[in-house]
Amino acid sequence: MDALDSILKISASGMLAQGERLKVVSENVANASSTAMEPGQDPYRRKTITFEEMVDRDTGVSTVEVSSIGRDNANFALRYEPSHPAADEFGFVKVSNVSPILEMANMREAARSYEANMNMFEAARKMRSQIIDMLK
Repeated sequence: MDALDSILKISASGMLAQGERLKVVSENVANASSTAMEPGQDPYRRKTITFEEMVDRDTGVSTVEVSSIGRDNANFALRYEPSHPAADEFGFVKVSNVSPILEMANMREAARSYEANMNMFEAARKMRSQIIDMLK
């Protein structure tokens, strides 16, 4: 495998991984204000994503893949809302453990990483095109 193919493969894996990260972040943001629906029930629990390095033994190319999508075990916040159907005997309702500020930071980081990988992909594609032009 030539160097340009390696660059394309690495960049593509980075874009796929960051795309999955953006999906997880968007799901978290969409459910950030959710509450429990019944007493004793838990609201939406924030999802987390983990990446791992994958090495192709034939080519030696090191790429990134999603290792797992898990759950954040942080405690739920309590909000005083005695009229809510899921309120406990003291009037508190469990709310999601999603922090919109943290999710926005994760979204921005994932978008920038995606963009960096896309720029590398485009650069490799242009280099390949220039090589082909020079060989004509």
